Amino acid sequence: MNLYKIISESLQTALAKVPELAGADLSAISVETPKNPEFGDFATNAAMMLARPMGKPPRAVAEIILPHVSALPFVADASVAGPGFINIKLKDEFISESAANRFPISAPASPLTIDLEYGSYNVAKSLHIGHGRASIFGDTLNRISKYLGHKTISYNYIGDWGRPIGLVIAWIEYLHPDWPFFKEPFDRKSDLSNYIITEDNMNTFYPLASARAKDDPEFLAHAQQITKEFQDGHPGYTALYNIFLQVSLDMMDDIIRRLNMLPFDNTLGERNASQYLAPVEKMLRGRNLLTPSDGAEIVVVKRESDNAPMPPFMFFNSRGADTYDSTDLATIYFRKVKDNPDKIIYLTDQRQTLHFQQLFRVAEMLDLFSPEKLEHMTHGTVNGPDGKPFKTRDGNVAGLLDIIQMVNDAAAARVKESGKNLPPETIEMIALAALKFNDLMHDVKSDYIFDPDAVTQFEGRTGPYILYTAVRLNSVLKKADERASPPSGGGVPAKGGRGGASSDLTVSLHPEERALLLSLLDFERIVNMAFERRATDLLANYTYDLCQSVNTFYHNCPILRDDVPADVRAHRLNMVRQSVMTLSTAIDLMGLKIPDEM
Repeated sequence: MNLYKIISESLQTALAKVPELAGADLSAISVETPKNPEFGDFATNAAMMLARPMGKPPRAVAEIILPHVSALPFVADASVAGPGFINIKLKDEFISESAANRFPISAPASPLTIDLEYGSYNVAKSLHIGHGRASIFGDTLNRISKYLGHKTISYNYIGDWGRPIGLVIAWIEYLHPDWPFFKEPFDRKSDLSNYIITEDNMNTFYPLASARAKDDPEFLAHAQQITKEFQDGHPGYTALYNIFLQVSLDMMDDIIRRLNMLPFDNTLGERNASQYLAPVEKMLRGRNLLTPSDGAEIVVVKRESDNAPMPPFMFFNSRGADTYDSTDLATIYFRKVKDNPDKIIYLTDQRQTLHFQQLFRVAEMLDLFSPEKLEHMTHGTVNGPDGKPFKTRDGNVAGLLDIIQMVNDAAAARVKESGKNLPPETIEMIALAALKFNDLMHDVKSDYIFDPDAVTQFEGRTGPYILYTAVRLNSVLKKADERASPPSGGGVPAKGGRGGASSDLTVSLHPEERALLLSLLDFERIVNMAFERRATDLLANYTYDLCQSVNTFYHNCPILRDDVPADVRAHRLNMVRQSVMTLSTAIDLMGLKIPDEM
C-alpha cells in the first residue's frame, strides 16, 4: 500500500467535485509529511497550486476546499495553516487497518524487462574496492526490481579478451618459457594437469606485467601481439587462458558468496561479444558509418551541438584487433537479440562516462536501442580518512578482499569489546551489514569516507544497528510465544508472509504507535522511489529511520509487561510482527542477513 498515493488520489477525486474547481488541472496535487508531526500526519499545498487558476489568494482557496478535505472518510481533522497549507490528521483506525493490509504491494502496470550490468569483473585480475560499490549497489537494485515485479537479467560482464589477457600470458611466458603453451606447434592433446596457477598468482601477475609494460616497450609490444593472436584463436594461448580463467571464476564466486549477492544470471564478457562482431560490422558498413583513420576504423559520433570534445568511436584498432568499443557494441547487439530488454542499465565508475556516451550514440545510429532505453550510472570513490582513495596500511590500493577482511576484523574486535561470545557466522553477518549498509546509505554517485571501526559500531546509522533492531524484535516475539499462544485478531503474517487482516483494536493509538505505523506505511513508496530514481540510499536511510521508530516504540510502549492489558498487548505484538516483516524485507533487499543473536 502506497499511503501517499492513496491520499493524493482521494484528494484529487474529492476536489474534482468542487464546483469552483471545475476544469482545473488536479493531477499534480499530492501530499507530503510536515517537518513537525504536531501539525498533522500529512499536508498539501493544493490551495497554493490552485490560487492562480482560481484568481484567489491561497488561503481563500484553502477555506473553500477545506470542508471537502475534512469529509474524506479517513480524515480525523484538517486545518489551514500559514499561507494556505492544509494539514491533515488521519483516523487511528484507518492507520491501523492500512498498516495491517499493506501487503502484497501493488504490481507495476507494465512490468519491465531490465538488463543489469554491474559485475564487470576481470579475468586474471584481482577485484578492487570499486568493484565492491558496483556490486553492492547493483545487487540491491536487482533485488528491488524483482521485488516490485520487474524481470531482471543480471550480467557479470567479465574482461576476458583485451590487453590484460595478453599482459598476463606474456608474464607467464617470462616466468615459464619452457611451458608447452608457448611452443609451436602446440599439442592440443598435452597433459596440462601439472601446470598450476593459484589465486595468489592471479593477484600478482597482472600488476607485475602492467608495471613492466610501462618500462619495457618490447614487452608491451609482445603482449599486444599475444592479445591479437589469442583473439585469432592461438591454441596454446587459449589452453593457458582456460586454466587461469577457472581460477578467476572461482575467485569471483567467492566474492559473490561473501557479499551475499544474488548469483549473476550470466557471466559473459568480451570473448562472448566477439562472436557478434561480424553482424555488427555488416550493419556499420551497410550504413557507411566506418571511416578509415591511421590504419584503424572509426565511427564519427560528434554532433554539431556538442560543446565538449567527443572523440570518435574506434571499432578496429591499427593492428586489426578487437577493441573495448567494438565488443561493447557487439554486447548491445547480443542483448538486443537475446533479451530485447526495455532497459539496459550499466554501473561503472565515472571514468567511463565518455565511453558510454560514444557507445550509446552508435547504438542509436544502428537503431539497436533508443537513447531512453540505455542508462549509464556512475559510482563515486571510497576514500580513507584523509579524503583520498582508500588504501591498505602498507600504502597499496585496497583490493575488495582486503576491505572485506578489514571489516570482519573490526567486527570481531567490536564483539570482543562488548564481552559477548558470538559464533564466527554471526560476526560475518555483522561485518556484512556494516560494509554493505555503509555503502548503500550514501548516494551511489558520491564519494564517501570509509572507516572500518566506525561502520561496525552497534549504535548510530550503521548496519549492525539495523541488525540489532531486527534481533530485538524477534526476541520479543520469541518471548511472547514462550509465554502464550499467538494473540488473535489484528494479525499480520509471520516473517516472510504476505497479506494480513484489519485490527480489532478500538483504543486510541499512542503517539509512538502512530509514528511507527506511519513509518511502516511508507515502505512501498520508498521502494518504488528507490527503483524509479535508481537510489538505493533511499531504502537504506528509510530502514534506519524505521529502526529509530521501532526502538522509540519499544522503549515507550510496554508490550509484555504484566500490567499491559491483553488487548493492548495483542495490538502491540501485531505491530512488532508488522515491523519484523517490513524490516526483514528491507534487510533482504539490501542483501543482509539477520543473525539469531547479537
